[in-house]
Amino acid sequence: MPETFKVELDTPVYKGSVSCNTGLFINGKFVDAVEGGTIDVINPSTGKLLTKVAAATSKDVDIAVAAAKKAYKTSWGLKVPGAQRGELLMKLATLLEANIDEFAALECLNVGKPWSESRGFDMKLTLQTLKYYAGWADKVHGHTIEKLAYTRHEPYGVVGQIVPWNYPLTMVSWKIGPALATGNVVVLKPSEITPLTALKFASLVQEAGFPPGVVNIIPGYGATAGAAISMHPDIRKIAFTGSTLTGRKIQEASAKSNLKVVTLELGGKSPNIIFDDADLDQAVKWAAIGIFSNSGQVCTAGSRIYVQEGVYDAFIKAFSEAAAGLNTKTGDPFSEGTIHGPVVSQTQFDRVMSHIDAAKAEGAIPFIGGERHSLTEGFFVKPTIFTNCTPDMKIVQEEVFGPVAAVVKFKTEDEVIEMANDTNYGLACAVFTENVSRAVRVSNALEAGMAWVNCNITTEYNVPFGGYKQSGYGRELGAYAIDTYTQVKAVHINVGLKI
Repeated sequence: MPETFKVELDTPVYKGSVSCNTGLFINGKFVDAVEGGTIDVINPSTGKLLTKVAAATSKDVDIAVAAAKKAYKTSWGLKVPGAQRGELLMKLATLLEANIDEFAALECLNVGKPWSESRGFDMKLTLQTLKYYAGWADKVHGHTIEKLAYTRHEPYGVVGQIVPWNYPLTMVSWKIGPALATGNVVVLKPSEITPLTALKFASLVQEAGFPPGVVNIIPGYGATAGAAISMHPDIRKIAFTGSTLTGRKIQEASAKSNLKVVTLELGGKSPNIIFDDADLDQAVKWAAIGIFSNSGQVCTAGSRIYVQEGVYDAFIKAFSEAAAGLNTKTGDPFSEGTIHGPVVSQTQFDRVMSHIDAAKAEGAIPFIGGERHSLTEGFFVKPTIFTNCTPDMKIVQEEVFGPVAAVVKFKTEDEVIEMANDTNYGLACAVFTENVSRAVRVSNALEAGMAWVNCNITTEYNVPFGGYKQSGYGRELGAYAIDTYTQVKAVHINVGLKI
């Protein structure tokens, strides 16, 4: 039988135990992986082993899909009224709220997220999302078309979901909330790097009383469990958040298998545009949040910062001071003053440092940072700002997914719009100006699924989230996510026509 991971914590911000089962959650129970494999789970703040969890393979995916398929036909889907689904989702949210500090602490351990972010932002958004979709469950309606037809918005059935490591539990809520509200059943794979809060969440699914098989949570590697989910013939839809490279593989797998519906939320290289007339103090603070939050491991991170020449020098001075200030607030995620944590793994640390080395080689100047933090253990990268950047540089074109900003000077509005749109990505953008007409004009001209004006990465649970171009398609959050988890049936009724 699977073991339980448990540790006692006595920290300035959390005192108590954290625990979770380390097995696969299939058909309402925690079980060992069929082939017995395990995954090492590392604490990124120390680089040391936290625990081992079961590693799902294609055999486990088959079992989970079969359980989900049975549940959909017998105890969920069209068999259960929306009001009942909503009650269970709200009960799940209530249980999470009662245990929210433990979830925040578990994420600090597994992700290295500072308590201020994990508890203050991630858990709040997770809870809001679940409650929001609990309210949607009995409000999925079709339309009557004149007197001869009506539409039904029906679930797909078995849905595969693959979530990333940067916001582990929040991404679970973004996926599971709308899927369950609309009557689908779920086989979800959390990242093999950060599976602990998803497994803890599975115990709440069990406690809330969801029918067995409705929610299945199976950690595993992308090349095995992820690939099996992508190819499975009984999975009708797949939702993925992660890299553009993996998104391509999932779309290819859909074409090669059963043409399952795919929604993708992929990479980003978001432009952050600061005009001469911006409130400079606010622009600096928001720019720092936009690139250094979660150690830059944010798909919408404002990693390309375009500054108009009139305020360029003043911005660089203030922005570098903000980055330098984070160095004194870097370290233990359980310390009250910590704002800047590690990147998530050795692999990610090496990837970020390789981008920094490439930028230096191409002639970009590390105005501040550009090296490992002096802490003796863990995967800490100093907040880094590159100047002397040109549009063709790798640091400007490629997603780093770390605390690394590339700053570019510009002259005119037309010039910066062209530079901002010169990317394969189109997830988000930000515009800083006190001119309302310019704010609307520029945000409308930028090729991105989300635009922030005089703010940055302010994600809301009831506002759609998603991108253009190679940042994916489909939308998370808000009413738009409901549409991505339903298929429309048109029913034609003969009310008297005779032939």
